[in-house]
Amino acid sequence: MGLPVLSHPPRLRRRLRMADKKKRKRSKDEQEEDLPFKSILESDDAILQLLKSYISSSLISAAGGGSGASSSSSPKPLTLADLSLSSSCREVADLSLSSVQTAIETVIVQIARSILAGDGFSFSVPSRAASNQLYVPELDRIVLKDKSTIRPFASVSSVRKTTITTRILALIHQLCLRNIHVTKRDLFYTDVKLFQDQTQSDAVLDDVSCMLGCTRSSLNVIAAEKGVVVGRLIFSDNGDMIDCTKMGMGGKAIPPNIDRVGDMQSDAMFILLVEKDAAYIRLAEDRFYNRFPCIIVTAKGQPDVATRLFLRKMKMELKLPVLALVDSDPYGLKILSVYGCGSKNMSYDSANLTTPDIKWLGIRPSDLDKYKIPEQCRLPMTEQDIKTGKDMLEEDFVKKNPGWVEELNLMVKTKQKAEIQALSSFGFQYLSEVYLPLKLQQQDWL
Repeated sequence: MGLPVLSHPPRLRRRLRMADKKKRKRSKDEQEEDLPFKSILESDDAILQLLKSYISSSLISAAGGGSGASSSSSPKPLTLADLSLSSSCREVADLSLSSVQTAIETVIVQIARSILAGDGFSFSVPSRAASNQLYVPELDRIVLKDKSTIRPFASVSSVRKTTITTRILALIHQLCLRNIHVTKRDLFYTDVKLFQDQTQSDAVLDDVSCMLGCTRSSLNVIAAEKGVVVGRLIFSDNGDMIDCTKMGMGGKAIPPNIDRVGDMQSDAMFILLVEKDAAYIRLAEDRFYNRFPCIIVTAKGQPDVATRLFLRKMKMELKLPVLALVDSDPYGLKILSVYGCGSKNMSYDSANLTTPDIKWLGIRPSDLDKYKIPEQCRLPMTEQDIKTGKDMLEEDFVKKNPGWVEELNLMVKTKQKAEIQALSSFGFQYLSEVYLPLKLQQQDWL
């Protein structure tokens, strides 16, 4: 015979289960209390109230102050035309397909006349060199000065680039006639032997855009979808209404041709701009946008044109503050600056591609010690990292913000960097459960 099976009376079994449940709950609570700064977090309602007060005061300040001010009475943003700069600058504008077509035909007719007159074949192309860039503090963005270079066909050094320019103009003219969009990759594959590498056709595409005086999107050449958005946003995409709270964890891909986006609606309190896809997924899965009403957007690294255009459109139409979450390294701040001040490569279109007044939320160099990020989660900066950091300290758009200067100096001094994922050392949800709520509570951004 086997040994008898011992069993507890039903009432005792219930008591044991309840005791075990309480023990597990205590253990979980103790673990949460051990999380750095968890204990000083206020309730979500209290944090939301603080955010509402901040947003209200920001709107009043933007409208020029006064109790009767409103966002509808906000002053018109400054433009280059409003400023008296010592250097003349060049900016592009959105043009219709017929206008782009006419501009291309005008260029070709001028070239034909030049050839017939015996003056040869050349293009006058605006210079996008670093020496032809200018940071305008009043606009807080980089613009392109008006210097141009001559690209002659009858020159060994420029004959190939002149040929590529001619080919790109012909292809864009076809797009205008057919009223269709193609990707930059499609454009490259129309003449692989001539272009050799997509970076070459991409560079000339920017030259052509600048030469014709139109935005790159006006050329009907788009990049592949890269950026994604999730959260409290509804917008129309080519007539279809998209609710970004119902897009799952992956979110909605940002349309590459922004002209088909419209009717933006939102009850969000802010826009959270995230550098990395991993951090974006964490926040999307945790439904952070429901706990703290917001719109979360990422370009998954280096900002692409579509994401930059989409972010600006949200900022300008919804009048929401933009908070940036990037890695604590020089490249994280560089990415933030591209969104805010523009890139030197596309400075000719900075008026359309930049989003004003983006706040640096984190991860900042001072956060490494403040949030007690373990040493094993910090990375030593390479010599190139340090050089990039020092170079950024010389940039005018960094010098304008004393807080940025202080943080960059700290980074270069400590020679330490960290990714957003370093916060996972406290738990995979520490980013959404503690770090970001505390940042919002303390309004800790620069």
